Amino acid sequence: MINKPMIGVAAAVIIAAVGTWYYLHSRHAALAPAPVAAHPAVPTPPPEDAIQHPLAAVDDAPAKAPLPALNDSDAALADALGHLIGPTALKDYLLPENIIRHIVVTIDNLPRPKAAVAKRPTSPVDGTFAADGDELHSRLNPQNYARYQPMVAVISKLDTHQLVGVYVHFYPLFQQSYQDLGYPNGYFNDRLVQVIDNLLATPQPAEPIELLRPNVMYTFADPALESLSAGQKILIRMGPDNAAAIKIKLKELRTAVTVAPPKR
Repeated sequence: MINKPMIGVAAAVIIAAVGTWYYLHSRHAALAPAPVAAHPAVPTPPPEDAIQHPLAAVDDAPAKAPLPALNDSDAALADALGHLIGPTALKDYLLPENIIRHIVVTIDNLPRPKAAVAKRPTSPVDGTFAADGDELHSRLNPQNYARYQPMVAVISKLDTHQLVGVYVHFYPLFQQSYQDLGYPNGYFNDRLVQVIDNLLATPQPAEPIELLRPNVMYTFADPALESLSAGQKILIRMGPDNAAAIKIKLKELRTAVTVAPPKR
């Protein structure tokens, strides 16, 4: 029997991660992590018999078209996501090639200090980063937060029930892509939970947020903030209201995605 809330919210985590990543790299990038390899050297996740958060069985999933091969999945997934967020939002936000692979790489990188710019699944956002002050003493301008609001609105309006079928149908391809990253015994849903936990642990710093500009890119002046993961920095630069909205969603997602009993 499908655990529909669990599967649906797991899919929502994927799209939420894509949404936050969308704003990481604008055409006038600032506070952006440097590019890194798509396959960073990290310890191999636990073997499959140690899966922490297995997906429930999907025997009663609605009948759908046969699952395409991973390399041929872009059109099918784009069509499915287009029905959820609309064709205009799909065109504006999602790059049309290697969608699943880029989503998986992005999610895997969010809890890391750096993230792979070249593997992002989304287009750069319009607009110019705004900072008050000079290169020696700068502060994050709260006007930047408005740039994040459209994607936060998309995430907030996603129909979790409709996401269920999409995630159930395409999950084997997400799993395959995750294993192709160099985790042959890894389990993608476990990685999702790790990402959620990392994002939920994001602190909310007091404003104004001080910046430094040692080179082209701004950095956080507070070493504690600058040492945070790529995903946590995204939430901070979104602004407190947007970050709070995302955290509320993520708390709901984690509760649902971890309800399945441990695999024995």
